[in-house]
Amino acid sequence: MSDIRHSLLRRDALSAAKEVLYHLDIYFSSQLQSAPVPLVEKGPIELLEEFIFQVPKERGSHPKRLNAMQELQLLEILCSYFQEQGKEPVRQVIFSSLFSPQGNKADDQRMALLGKLTSMAVAVCRIPVLECAASWLQRTPAVYCVRLAKALVDDYCGLVPGSIQTLKQIFNVSPRFCCQFITAVTALYDMSTEELLPPHELLEMIVSWIYEDPRLILVTFLNTPITANLPLGFLDFSPLMGLVRWCVEAPLAYRRKQKAAGLGGQAGDSQGLYSKLHLSVLQVLIVLQSHLTEKNLYGRLGLVLFEQLVPLVEDLSQLCEELNPLNAAQEMELALDRLAQALQVSMATGALLCTRDDLRTLCARLPHNNLMQLVISGPVQPPPSHPSLPPGYYPHIHTPPHGYSPLPAHPTLPAHPSLPVQNFMSGMAFPYRPMR
Repeated sequence: MSDIRHSLLRRDALSAAKEVLYHLDIYFSSQLQSAPVPLVEKGPIELLEEFIFQVPKERGSHPKRLNAMQELQLLEILCSYFQEQGKEPVRQVIFSSLFSPQGNKADDQRMALLGKLTSMAVAVCRIPVLECAASWLQRTPAVYCVRLAKALVDDYCGLVPGSIQTLKQIFNVSPRFCCQFITAVTALYDMSTEELLPPHELLEMIVSWIYEDPRLILVTFLNTPITANLPLGFLDFSPLMGLVRWCVEAPLAYRRKQKAAGLGGQAGDSQGLYSKLHLSVLQVLIVLQSHLTEKNLYGRLGLVLFEQLVPLVEDLSQLCEELNPLNAAQEMELALDRLAQALQVSMATGALLCTRDDLRTLCARLPHNNLMQLVISGPVQPPPSHPSLPPGYYPHIHTPPHGYSPLPAHPTLPAHPSLPVQNFMSGMAFPYRPMR
């Protein structure tokens, strides 16, 4: 590598960048012939940092700076290389060598160039670059993934009005990139503050993608050999949990924003989008069971993790306490209903692996909600000491406080003489699927 470096030092910046890509292409192509996963050594990484990201090797040297025109030409060189390289493994290892964080001072330049390269690939529809970016999002710590997502959102939702339509069209050419992008976006906009609510244009685009084909949420999961859970700090296999958080917290998060701004009413357009999104998420959860069974992962892998529900329920409880029923009764009811629906469908389809005892403990701090009470209790058979209780009886979870006695039963009213007594839905069994 030292001989290559000396020859590169005699070239101008753009010519050196093109030349280093040429040498590394040969280097990794030969490595891939002998090993399926080549070992990326320190030498190639140092060449990339010096001649692509302009980070000087000698200490004390001032970093080189490309002007705007040179930077654009460098992006075109990179785009052309990945477009023309027909071997997917070589393309992936070069992309990974270029943009995988190394924990050094070159990482800022890496992330800046990656954001611009991916943005250009969206604009000119360079599918190989988008596919490489999708793989990068899948194997890179989430703290870097959200930086790439933020760069794309800034470019297509803030820089030029109407440019979101360009990003929207990527759905038709690279679903895998779209799936990973949604996962990163839900990690970025976690609704914890007013500033972290997703921009309306971005939300509208994502909802249109998923509403058109809900299976988009499962693209990465269905096309990835999964043997174990990802390490902590990486993006999930799917954006399911992030989208559940969006749908559940949206009514209260937007109400909090309106309260802070001194506004009344509801954010009707946004809430309508979250309703469509919630429906799509439930549809995905319903079809997920067959995919888990097909991959022999049913009962072994949950895409909605109980550990991720804990912060969601804590945030929801805090929002309820902050707004209180006097200010946001309807929003609280809607948020709790959506959470209950997501929990029930997730458990029934194997996406959530937990017991109802776990849910009782988790949801104990939440305000009372009828649908949630049905979900966390579940239909049970009466104990032997109470043979008079009907099948499918739901025991009350919320017991009266100490010192208070329950209200007496209302006396049975006589039937109206002119109307026969009707036994409504008599003999109909409760449609309950037991957890496995």
